[in-house]
Amino acid sequence: MLTRKQHELLMFIHQRIQETGVSPSFDEMKEALDLASKSGIHRLITALEERQFVRRLAHRARALEVIKLPQTTTVTPFAPRPAASPSQGAQHGADLAPMAANDTRELPILGKIAAGTPIAAIQLERGRMQVPEAILGRGEHYVLEVEGNSMINAGIFNGDYAVIRKVDDANSGDTVVAYVKDDEEATLKRLRKRGGSIALEAANPAFETRIFGPDQVKVQGKLVALIRRYQ
Repeated sequence: MLTRKQHELLMFIHQRIQETGVSPSFDEMKEALDLASKSGIHRLITALEERQFVRRLAHRARALEVIKLPQTTTVTPFAPRPAASPSQGAQHGADLAPMAANDTRELPILGKIAAGTPIAAIQLERGRMQVPEAILGRGEHYVLEVEGNSMINAGIFNGDYAVIRKVDDANSGDTVVAYVKDDEEATLKRLRKRGGSIALEAANPAFETRIFGPDQVKVQGKLVALIRRYQ
């Protein structure tokens, strides 16, 4: 079991890698956890290494890799569960108070999303998953199972679970759930805004970038975290 600080650091590293492709610096980690010195970060990272949550990559600067997430982020059974109470639902869209390391929110799994050739648009809820509050923040979220390998160079693999914050717009460079209207399909890709066009970029040279007019693509969410199962 991780301590609160170990959990906070692990989730901070994980989220930063998902957002930027590189792990945060020791200064960034120290600031994020409000620690007085880098020695505290060194101790936390060592503890995470010993518990096989992270590993250092040799001969690379800022080289940390998240190997797994805490048990609270593993997949739960897909059996439908009762809807959240009004008090639980009120958390959506509100600032969240600091949470204990084992605090989770139950999110709907809305089927599969293509990280390859686009597949059918997002389906109805087919299960629910417990996701740590530490990686969510404000807004409404849902989960999609990744299918395909067009985003492997961004660390997104077939079978991963993508945690998505529901939005209808995103910045250029964000990884998004994009609904392609003409094809009535949804895909998980990196968004690029190019003048009057929108590009959906893969992170695998075997897949081409697709270019659309601004009225052909609708953003349905932004990737905020990945959950991976380890056998």
